[in-house]
Amino acid sequence: MKQTVEKRKPSGIVDYVALAMTTWGVGYGPIAPGTWGSMVGVILYLAVGWLDGAEGSYLLQHGFRAEQASSIVWAENGILFVVFCLIGIWAAGRSIPILGDEDPSEAVVDEVIGQLITLCFVPFGIAWPFVLAGFLLFRLFDIWKPYPIDALQILPGGIGVCADDILAGVYAGVCLAVGYAIYTAI
Repeated sequence: MKQTVEKRKPSGIVDYVALAMTTWGVGYGPIAPGTWGSMVGVILYLAVGWLDGAEGSYLLQHGFRAEQASSIVWAENGILFVVFCLIGIWAAGRSIPILGDEDPSEAVVDEVIGQLITLCFVPFGIAWPFVLAGFLLFRLFDIWKPYPIDALQILPGGIGVCADDILAGVYAGVCLAVGYAIYTAI
C-alpha cells in the first residue's frame, strides 16, 4: 500500500540527478507514466543492441575472434546493467522524500529496470514482434502483480520501489523466453 511521506524540496545537484534518473523525464506525464517508462527501457535495449553490433564489429576488425568479441560485449553489458540497477535503486530511494510518496507514480526507473530484465531473457537482435511481446508481457505482470510481486512493495526505500518490477521483469522474461523457444523450435 502506498504511503505518503513528508515531502521536501530538492536540495542540491545530487537530488536533481536522482530525480532525473528516477523519472527519466516521462514520469511526470499525466497518462500512464509506467508505460512510458517501459518504453524508455525498450529504447535503451534497442540502443544497446545497436551499440553492441558496432562494438562487436570493431573488435572483430582488430583481431579478436568472434567468441572473444561476444564475451567482451556480454561482460560489459552485464556489468553496466548491474551498475544501472544499483544506481536506479539508489535514485528511487533518494527521490522518495522529494516526491512525497513511498512508491511515487513519477518514479519510472523501476519500469526501465524491469523492462530491461524482461528483454535479457532473449538474444539481442530478435525480431520486433518479440520486443513488442516482451513490452506487453512486462506491462501485464507489472499491472497484475501476481504473488509475490505485490508483497515486495513493502520493502523500504528504493528497493521497495524497484523490487516488484524486478520480479515482474523476471516473470515476463521467462514467458518471453518460453515463447521464443517454442517459436524457434517450430
